[in-house]
Amino acid sequence: MRQTPHDTRNPHDTDAERIPLSLIGSIVAVGSLAFVGILTETVMTVLFPQLMVEFGVNTATVQWITTIYLLVVAATMPLSSFLNRRFTFKALFVAAVVLAVTGSLLMIVGHTFPLILIARVIQGVGSGVATPLMMNIILQQAPRSKVGQLMGVGSLVITVAPAIGPTVGGAISSVLPWRAIFVIVIPIVLLLSLPVGLKCIRQTRPTEDAQLNPLQFVAIVLALCGLIFALNQSGVAISAAVSGGSGAMRSAMLAAVSLIIGVGSLLFFGWSSKRSFSPLIRLGWLRDPVVLLHLLPYLLMPINGIGFGYVITNVAQMSLGTSAFVAGALVLPGALIGAFFAPVGGMLYDRFGAPRPVLAAIGTATLGPVLLLVCSMHLTPGLLAGFYFIFGLCYALGYSNIMTSALSGIDREFTPDGNAVFQTSLQFGGAVGTALFSTILGVAQAGSGEEGSAAFRHATAVGGATVFATMIVICLVSIASLAVAFRTRAARAAVDVADATIAR
Repeated sequence: MRQTPHDTRNPHDTDAERIPLSLIGSIVAVGSLAFVGILTETVMTVLFPQLMVEFGVNTATVQWITTIYLLVVAATMPLSSFLNRRFTFKALFVAAVVLAVTGSLLMIVGHTFPLILIARVIQGVGSGVATPLMMNIILQQAPRSKVGQLMGVGSLVITVAPAIGPTVGGAISSVLPWRAIFVIVIPIVLLLSLPVGLKCIRQTRPTEDAQLNPLQFVAIVLALCGLIFALNQSGVAISAAVSGGSGAMRSAMLAAVSLIIGVGSLLFFGWSSKRSFSPLIRLGWLRDPVVLLHLLPYLLMPINGIGFGYVITNVAQMSLGTSAFVAGALVLPGALIGAFFAPVGGMLYDRFGAPRPVLAAIGTATLGPVLLLVCSMHLTPGLLAGFYFIFGLCYALGYSNIMTSALSGIDREFTPDGNAVFQTSLQFGGAVGTALFSTILGVAQAGSGEEGSAAFRHATAVGGATVFATMIVICLVSIASLAVAFRTRAARAAVDVADATIAR
């Protein structure tokens, strides 16, 4: 295994454990780039009702503005392991900047729904390069005793965006055209991210002559797209059947075909990776059940984490009748304060290990959707904000530590591969969350009359209750999976200690 300067540090060497200013600058530069992408994604969520009117599309269609972005990010992230080995950090950073600016310019000038989707695809590729790049920089260059803390800082940088996104979207759209958002973010990229990144990003490992396996890349893209499209078309089919509209059978057939393509492509990707000399992602480390038990909640929890913002803002507007600005502001306290507590979660990990901080945080986060479900038919804007605050704070405290814990158990050589898989899972989970929850709301709203009517508002509240129940199930499955993972790891450690004692 190639050793990096990180690997050769003496954990008792004080100088080696100091965080270099260049590393902090790198995190800020690449993180702010990821911040812009996530900000624009969450900004668009609160604007769905306005965009539906402007472009003449329904709920199931407008959600593709968010879903296609998350899906492209998820499809790009499997490339991060190859890109990490093949190109320098700085070259990847500059490419991500170019993509982010190009996508924002298209959003400014685009006046048709297809062109808006193309712009989101370009932005998604840029974010798909930037986010794993930041995590790879941290994992490869951070002092060992500061990994949890810096992973928390990295999470802070990219989780502040969902915190302020809905509020920013609501505030800007109330006084300016929504395209002004993209006029504002371009200077952030060009005047902050680009110069800081060019100054601070360092290369601590040599590049390799890695080869891209195009067949495997196509397979993983087809898998992700097929699974998301199957979910979307299933929702369209159910909505059409409930409302008595036409096209239910056609959508059901498309869903079935997409599911077959998605599952088949995923299986082919795994089979091909095992037999390839230079796989797109090395998957051998996934044979460890402890890692898999970490990966499952890392995939599931973003369904809640990213989908929550969509549900809160849309239930607030379509059921409670709030403005876009108020709806966006409801998410702000929980997400923003939670984001700033992400480094605290990392520090708790560095001090106490993973089990107690992670299980306590995710367990308490479950209380948020439980309270929302109990009060679902009697919600007020204040209750929405308060119960989301519980979830947002605790989710931020525990979530990033799941990946840190998982990757601590694999060989450093495979860290880029692990990062690629976990970051892809995060984005795919987010895409599933938006598609799944919008489908649940769409099905509940089907056949309930015009938007704004009492029947429509009641139907939206019922759909929200179903979403909250789904969130609870996701949290409970995640907690169970993590508990088994930590118990298995502890048992292994006990056996290792016993073997060492016997050997002496």
